[in-house]
Amino acid sequence: MFNVDKRILNFLMIICLSISTFWWTFFIFHIDFDWVLVGTVIIFRIISSRFIFEDYSLSWSKATQKTFLIKTIVAFVPLLVYAPLFYGEVRLAVMLSEFFTYLVAINFIMYAYYHYINRTGVIKTKSLVIYGAGKAGNKLEAEFRGSEYRVKYFVDDDRVIQDRSIDGVRVVSKDYLKSALSKESKYDLLVIAIPSASSQRIKEIHERLNPYFKQIKILPHVENVLMEENYSQLLKNISVEDLLARHPKDLDKQSIKNFINGKKVLITGAGGSIGSEISRQCAFYGAKQLILLDHSEYNLYAISEELVKYNPVHAMQSVVNKELLNKTFAKYKPDIVVHAAAYKHVPLVEENITEAIINNIIGTKNTIDCAIEHGVEKFVFISTDKAVRPTNVMGATKRICELYAQNVVSLENVVSKEAIDTGKSTEIVSVRFGNVLGSSGSVIPKFKSQIEHGGPITVTHPDITRYFMLIPEACELVLQAASIGKGGEIFILDMGEPIKIVDLAKKMIELSERDDIEIEFSGLRAGEKLYEELLISDSDAKTDYESITVAGKTQYDIVKLNEDIFELIATNDKLKKLKEMVPEFTH
Repeated sequence: MFNVDKRILNFLMIICLSISTFWWTFFIFHIDFDWVLVGTVIIFRIISSRFIFEDYSLSWSKATQKTFLIKTIVAFVPLLVYAPLFYGEVRLAVMLSEFFTYLVAINFIMYAYYHYINRTGVIKTKSLVIYGAGKAGNKLEAEFRGSEYRVKYFVDDDRVIQDRSIDGVRVVSKDYLKSALSKESKYDLLVIAIPSASSQRIKEIHERLNPYFKQIKILPHVENVLMEENYSQLLKNISVEDLLARHPKDLDKQSIKNFINGKKVLITGAGGSIGSEISRQCAFYGAKQLILLDHSEYNLYAISEELVKYNPVHAMQSVVNKELLNKTFAKYKPDIVVHAAAYKHVPLVEENITEAIINNIIGTKNTIDCAIEHGVEKFVFISTDKAVRPTNVMGATKRICELYAQNVVSLENVVSKEAIDTGKSTEIVSVRFGNVLGSSGSVIPKFKSQIEHGGPITVTHPDITRYFMLIPEACELVLQAASIGKGGEIFILDMGEPIKIVDLAKKMIELSERDDIEIEFSGLRAGEKLYEELLISDSDAKTDYESITVAGKTQYDIVKLNEDIFELIATNDKLKKLKEMVPEFTH
């Protein structure tokens, strides 16, 4: 019913307004009123409004430049069609004059309605500053017009548009804004409307302007967001992840798509922090089939439900069980395997050395061997920075897995019959990176929980540092590195600069806007070191991507390595054997 009323009102307005503007035009030119001309113009406008542009359905309260453009075209159509046909009878000047009169009138009515709906009736009790005068900032400014917020300024770093105004809102520099603000009389809200901004830029803006605002929100990076969507609903408080995020500039999504698209991909540990995001990425990049493998029933269920529309295969099993693993490879014949299954929590691994060795080393060995035996094209092993000069059992087990992944390709008698028939062997690559933000074992969820419970935040040591990267960024770079690997490489992801954990804790306290949270130092835990490393030597090679480096290869006779692995499982003094296999391991 509402649509019918709106259409009728739109048509009545076209009729009344056209008659009025023609009457005025004929009066100015001293010409008798021509009903045939006026009726024809009205018919053209109604037809174009209803059937061509659906102008009748446009919302005036949410008018945009596109709305005004369509109104202009609807007004112009009669001039375009009618004037050439009847040029001899009607002077073009009359048509042009009526067109401009009609255009001014319709825009005035529409703007008056827009202004009444969006700028009146709401008492502006709060002050708002929008950092970013681009498309996102302009859209947010329009959305806030009907709210209790009054937009005081746009802030932009582009000097070309500074000291100008947009819809009556002045565009200023951040230096001008600081001079105009007062710490004693804070503005209510700052919105950082720069979706493409780096974490470093967001951090700089936050640190410089935070003292002057009661609250700061950010418009996150939103890909493929429709212009009709409400940006103000996407705003969120700045999190520590926003300040630490590193969006790789050389991310090559096309190479990832070429690598994944149309392939059957098996992900071990598919329900974990890394495995679940790898599964999402593979689904996004068009994997032909997802084989999700995890020994945790709940984790497997959670990721399967999330990706249910991709109809994934559910393999609830452990990588330690090679017989069952072999059946999965035989049944689904994956093209790519991403091995993310592992025990990664350093203190827990220190307490459960035997279980960690079996799960991490034997599980990885089983998965690699099955991949080779069944002719998998590419095997990707997820490693860690803790494998570099390890000081804990977890890092040592990962280093042995790296050695196995690098050297197993030289063992001719394990190459599958399928590989021999096709002349191809499995390309096995490892990807090494540091901590990921938001993972189940990350300090960030722990710190958030401690803040919610009133503190204190516990940090092991005032000088401890770690590398950090967002999970989606790390996983995309993992797939990108895998796409260029030829076999035997250890790829190292650029993690940026290491971050002091105590500084991270302080920033999280600041963002929580609480002043009652204290930091306590609990001392280094078993196997924990002050800093992590990603590189072993200067012999590492660059790739086509700055975010990815290749570590130099370490030779280890594969027959000897296999023997050492079995001895490691059998011996009672596992730490001694680990140090023998990984000489740089200092426990």
